[in-house]
Order: sequence, then structure tokens, then C-alpha cells
Amino acid sequence: MSFSSFGLSPFLLQALTEMTYEKPTPIQELAIPAILTGKDVLGIAPTGSGKTASYVLPVLAQLSKVEKAKNRHIQSLILVPTRELAIQVEEVFKSFAHKLPEPLKVKAVYGGVSINPQMKAMMGVSILIATPGRLIELAESNAIHLSTLKSLVLDEADKLLNLDFQEEMKRILSWIPKKRQNLLFSATLNDKVSEITQLILHEPIVLKIENEEDSVELIQQTAYRVSDERKGPLLRYLIRSRNMKQVLIFTSSTFKADQVVEKLRKNNIDAQAIHSKKSQDARNKVLRNFKAGHLKVLVATDLISRGIDIEFLPFVINYELPRSPKDYVHRIGRTGRAESTGEALTFVTPEDEHHFKIIQKKMGKQVPFEETDGLDLNA
Repeated sequence: MSFSSFGLSPFLLQALTEMTYEKPTPIQELAIPAILTGKDVLGIAPTGSGKTASYVLPVLAQLSKVEKAKNRHIQSLILVPTRELAIQVEEVFKSFAHKLPEPLKVKAVYGGVSINPQMKAMMGVSILIATPGRLIELAESNAIHLSTLKSLVLDEADKLLNLDFQEEMKRILSWIPKKRQNLLFSATLNDKVSEITQLILHEPIVLKIENEEDSVELIQQTAYRVSDERKGPLLRYLIRSRNMKQVLIFTSSTFKADQVVEKLRKNNIDAQAIHSKKSQDARNKVLRNFKAGHLKVLVATDLISRGIDIEFLPFVINYELPRSPKDYVHRIGRTGRAESTGEALTFVTPEDEHHFKIIQKKMGKQVPFEETDGLDLNA
């Protein structure tokens, strides 16, 4: 099946060609025509499967055919859990929207930066990508109006529907028109997603590609048994011996992320950290440099990882294990994307052994171990 078979406008098809989209991914093949029918859609597909474009294209196609609403009246709202994901989704929308005969104004808003410039930027916005907290602030300031909303998208619905966002989501859902198209996309179908499906989706078309665990097959995984004090030397040894040009490293805390970066830089390895305690401008700059290949090593926490989307990232290193097996799969899923292979390397201390067994069991895959006691890490 090709993109042209969906009935998308020539302008969107031209954008797809220019961006070298050759054929739709499985979730795009199912979701685009389903969304174009106007029905509610629940899409479950693994990280890196092309979920964003699967709703961006039909949303643009639909809005390009209707009259623009009054100023500051949003027509499509995309809710996301993190600032990084908001920026990423905005980039995808803009890459297609500018090709339309009458370009639709797209804007991402999020906390951590001044609200005043965002309030001024709401003039003429048709498509708004927002984190829940900042959306509420803008709505309460009358900077935006939601009464003309035609479609609501929850991206990473599993994260949006946890306890952290529960009250905010209730308020937002009470403000928007009952008659609208609802689109939910998630990597997993957990209890919370099932609950919200019953609350806001009306006779939805349910699309499920595969479990996220199945997407690890393209990823070559290796675990390294290592003592805590030898983690730093092992990390530097692997980066140098494997000649890693681009590697994403995960830690469990902002403190540890900064500590790892400091050690790497002291040993002449170009590295930067990205986490919630960095300013938004600093985070954007670091992420841009890493995506462009100007930064060799990016050290991140799980909170930030949702917005890190790099098509051909060769290496991911788990410097510390995450608490959740799902977070482990999400971490290593940063590599092995778009049908390309990648490597995920995990450091396992004696204290981590039991937890890593649980992760492997949940993932349904045994990870081969390498011993490091005999390695000369200072070589």
C-alpha cells in the first residue's frame, strides 16, 4: 500500500516524497484511513513505529478542508506528557503543514519557560500541541478557546493517564466540546488506557500492531557484569574501544546524569546531560546538537527520554537500570528504530542481578552476559 491510496492531498503527498517517506508503516497504514473516516481511534503500536505521522497527516488533511475558526479558537489539540515530545510533534506537524495551499499555524506550548511569549503566539493557531499544565494556564488566561475543537489527540496516552496528570486531564476534558473526534495513541494498552477508552471514546476503531516487547528483536542486547566502582571506567572503555560516534546513556537520577557527564568530560569525551533541572533552552540546544551528530554522548533520565527520537541511533547504554521493565524496553527502543539495527548495552551490578532477571522475564528475552573482571579498563 502507498500513501497515495489514502486520498491525501497532492500537497501532503509532495511533502512525503520530499521527506523520503517511501511507504507507510503498519500503524500508518491502518490509522490514516481510519482517522479520515472521522471516527474515534485507539492506536496501540510500539515506540518508533511512526505513530506521530499516523495522526499528523489525517488531522492536517481534515483541517485543510474546513473553514478556519475565529482567532485563538483551537481546532485540533494534541496533549503530550513532556516538553520534549511537544517539540518533536510540533516539528512533524510543521514539516507537513507548510506545504498546504493555506498553511495551518501550529504551535507547541509547555511549562518551564515564560508563558507570556506563548500567550502572544496563540494568534491564529489552529493546531496546538500542549502539556496539560500549560494548556490549563493558557485557557484560564483566555489566551485560547476550546469551544470550536474538532479533534483531540492523546499522544503517549499511557503516560498522560497516570496519577500525575489525573486531575489536569479531568479539567481539560470538562472544557472541550462533547462532539469531537478523539484519537488515542499509546505504546501499551494498560488499565488506565482502557478506562479512558470507555470514558471518552465513542465506538472507536481499535488498532493494535504488536506489543512493545516484540520490537526489541532488531536490537542487539548485551549485559555487562560490573562492580559499581568500575562502571565509569567501563563506560569510557566501551565508548573508546567501540569507537562510538553517537551514544545515548540512561541514568536513574539527574544527579547521576551530571556526575557521569563530569567524569566523561574530565577524560576528554564530549558529553552533555539532559534532564528536568536543565532550562528548556539548554535542553533544546543539547538535543539539537545530539540529533545533528555534533555531540557524541548524551546522558538522560527516563523523564526526558520520551522526546528523544533519532531514526538511526546506533548505541544505547543503561548505566543504571530503570525501576520498571517497561521503561527498560522504552529506553532500548531509542535504538533499532525504522527497521534499522542498534545495540543496547546494560551495566548490571551484583545488587542489580535479581531486578534484571525480572526485566528479562517481562521482556520475554534472555540477554547474554559478558564478564568484565578480566578487562583492563585503563588500556
